[in-house]
Amino acid sequence: MGLQDERQVMAKVVIIGAGSFVFSSRMQADVLSYPELADTEFVLVDIDPVRLDYARQIAERILREGGYQQARVSATLDRRQALAGADYVIICILVGGYAAIEPEIDIPMKYGVDQCIGDTLTPGGIMRCLRTLPVLEEIGRDVSDLCPQALVLNYTNPMSMLSWGFLDAFPHLAYVGLCHSVQGTVGEWCRRLDVPRAEVNFTCAGINHQAWLLRFERHGEDLLPRIRALACDPAIWSGDSTRMEYLKHFGYPVTESSGHGSEYNWWFRKNKTTRARYCDSGGSKWNGASGFIKELYARPDWEEEMRAKAQGTQPMELKRSVEYGSQIIHAHHSGQAQLIYGNVRNDGLIDNLPAAAVVEVAIHVDRNGLQPLRYGPLPPHLAALNRAQISVQELAVRAVQERDPERVFQALAFDPLTAMACTLDEIRALGRELLEAHQQWLPFPAPLPDKPLMYTRKSSDAEAHQDPGLDG
Repeated sequence: MGLQDERQVMAKVVIIGAGSFVFSSRMQADVLSYPELADTEFVLVDIDPVRLDYARQIAERILREGGYQQARVSATLDRRQALAGADYVIICILVGGYAAIEPEIDIPMKYGVDQCIGDTLTPGGIMRCLRTLPVLEEIGRDVSDLCPQALVLNYTNPMSMLSWGFLDAFPHLAYVGLCHSVQGTVGEWCRRLDVPRAEVNFTCAGINHQAWLLRFERHGEDLLPRIRALACDPAIWSGDSTRMEYLKHFGYPVTESSGHGSEYNWWFRKNKTTRARYCDSGGSKWNGASGFIKELYARPDWEEEMRAKAQGTQPMELKRSVEYGSQIIHAHHSGQAQLIYGNVRNDGLIDNLPAAAVVEVAIHVDRNGLQPLRYGPLPPHLAALNRAQISVQELAVRAVQERDPERVFQALAFDPLTAMACTLDEIRALGRELLEAHQQWLPFPAPLPDKPLMYTRKSSDAEAHQDPGLDG
């Protein structure tokens, strides 16, 4: 029996990082919501046996409450055992957990580098790449050995950096990096314009967390002028300030929340005054509050909540979400074509971004697999913004590939938020502290070398950058 015939009988989906608080169960419910996938076999993998057991119990509850009698679920700590014969591999891992996130937010803050999320660019995103890409490469080697025909769907941040490194190492694997920022942003603008989502046609292109809605139409009417007119609406601006500033000045809606967007440039997190103006989270918790990522991941009640879901005392949502993962699996398994947005190597898809970079573009999916669609050139000012991130992404990936701490310094030096706050000597000191704090999770033990200082300080780097507020 051929692979296509086997897939029609039962799809095998392996979820690596299945102990995640919400995501794993969400993906299982989404996949099973398609009649053609109601007999799917799920294999759950995690390194934490307690989380993994709760994930298994939650999955079994989904099967019971959804009436999916033909579906199967199992759980294992053995990743290689799980991957044997897999058709689809979903990756949603967090290497180091909260213990790694806390220092990558707190140490830069001592130097005046104020992050909100820190999982994409900035010191937080760079360090997350350093500790995660080696693990992703291990997974890629296992997939190459045990299920080289599988589609690999990665949901792990920093999406662009990890996808870049993974595709460098495994160009022969079918891979896509997935996020919900494109469909989430489109849904937001449909609600703001009060137009049905099903009646809107749009085109989006760029990089993950900074892709651009370049066409937004309904029945042939260009809705971008209406969108631009809303950029200065106080009711919208106050809860989505950075994205509205982008829209006001650059003319196109950008994906992802303002909290993320405030970190990728030099304009919004300069000091107390600008943070109060652009990152006030009174209207929305996603608008840019300092250190918000720690609030998201510091969940002392995680076990209580997972137990409630496992035991049935917390409601279970079985309705399909907007995540692209299940749509890809359904389109590939059934042959019913689907258009999604995902992260793949550029290779000419966007003319004015580097060929080796990872871009977020439309992708046609059917039984033949993933077929990215060429966009062409971005408006040059939008490409310039994307390239500011891409340079940092490349250096962070090279730091892992070359096992070179000096590349870590270089990535930090060209990161817009870090460069705005620090001198090169201070960035080197910051990098050294970060590498020391993350040593247990990093692929290279060598410290970042010091350089002679050419001036005399009256206080330490950290003390001199306690965010004096300058104009406020």
